[in-house]
Amino acid sequence: MHRILVAGAGHIGSLVAELLTATDCYRVTIVDRDELALARLRDLAGVETLCASVTDHEAMVAAMHGCFAVLSAAPYAVTGAIARAAHAAGVHYLDLTEDVATTRLVKALASDATHALIPQCGLAPGFISIVGMELARRFDTLDSLRLRVGALPQFPSNALGYNLTWSTAGVINEYCQPCEAIVDGRRMLVPPLEQLEHFALEGVQYEAFNTSGGLGTLCDTLEGQVRHLNYRTIRYPGHRDAMQMLLQDLRLAERPGLLAELLEHALPETPQDVVVIFATATGRRGGRTWQESFAHRVHPTVLAGREWTAIQVTTASSICAVLDLLAEGRLPDRGFLRQEDIRLADFLGNRFGRVYASDGASADLPGLAPLRAAS
Repeated sequence: MHRILVAGAGHIGSLVAELLTATDCYRVTIVDRDELALARLRDLAGVETLCASVTDHEAMVAAMHGCFAVLSAAPYAVTGAIARAAHAAGVHYLDLTEDVATTRLVKALASDATHALIPQCGLAPGFISIVGMELARRFDTLDSLRLRVGALPQFPSNALGYNLTWSTAGVINEYCQPCEAIVDGRRMLVPPLEQLEHFALEGVQYEAFNTSGGLGTLCDTLEGQVRHLNYRTIRYPGHRDAMQMLLQDLRLAERPGLLAELLEHALPETPQDVVVIFATATGRRGGRTWQESFAHRVHPTVLAGREWTAIQVTTASSICAVLDLLAEGRLPDRGFLRQEDIRLADFLGNRFGRVYASDGASADLPGLAPLRAAS
C-alpha cells in the first residue's frame, strides 16, 4: 500500500483523499491549516489528517517522509512551496495548477530530481492536453489544434451566467495573466479575455475567449509542428463582456482580492454544474485535409456511493488517474512529465480516468471499494 500526502482539504483535496482511500491501495494523509476542513474528513476510515501550513517547509518535508507521492490540491499561490518540499523530500509530486510560473518552477526543480514531478494533472490543463495530443498524433502534418473547456452551472440565473464551481482566486488569475499560443507558426503571448468566439454544442449556445494556463506545456511540445494552437475557456454568452468590465474598466484586475470577495459574496455555489470539453484538430493525412474533434460533457456524478459536482469529479479523477499510472509503473518515475506524454487510451482505461468516458449520472468505478465511515 502506497502512502500518499494530499495537500489541501478543500472540495478537490477531500474527494482525492476519498477516492484513493476507497481503493484499498493507498493510505492517505491530508494536510491543511484549516482545522474545520480537516474535521469534516475525520469520520472517513483510512484518512489521517495533519494540521499544518503547506508553506512551512520543514513541516511539509517531515510530513512527506516515507510517502510515495504528494498531491497538491492547494491554491495556486502556495503550490510552489509544496513542490520545493517534495523535491527536498525526494518523493513523487503531482499538482493541479494552472499557473504558468508555478509550472516553470516545477520544471526547473525536475532537472536534478530522483523522482517524478508531474504538474497540471487536472482538467485544463491536464486532461485537455492528453486529448489534444491524441488528436495531433492522428495527422501526418498538423495545421491547427484548438482546445476549449468550461465548468458551468447547468441553470445560469445571473448576468454573469456563472456560479462558483472552482477556486475564485484561480479563475481571476486565469482571466488576468497573458496566455500562451502559437499563431501562424510563431509562439507568442496573447491577451486574456480576447479573441471572443461563439459556437453551439447540442443546441446550447456558448462563447469562448483566451484565458491563461489551459495549454499546459503543449506550446513546448508542439512548437514548430503546428501553425495554430490555442486554448479558450467556455462560458455562456455575455460572461466575457461582464468580466471585462469588472477587470479592465473598473480596474479590479489591480485588486484581485477585492474582486474575489465581491464574487464570493454575490455568487452562490451550486452542485448542479456541467463540464464541457471541446477540442478540434485539422491537418493533412494520407494526402488529404482532415478535421477531427472531441466533444464531451460531464455532469455531477456518483463516485464510490456519493454524488460530486462535475468539476470535482473531473479534476480529482484526473490527478488520481495519473497517480495510479505512476504507481503501476506505466509512467516514467524520474524527472519532469508532461500531460501530453500520457496516452489517452491509458488514461480512459484507468479506473479513475474512466469517469471521462461516462455520460450518465452514476459512474461508480470498478476497483473502488465502497467508502467506509469510521466506526
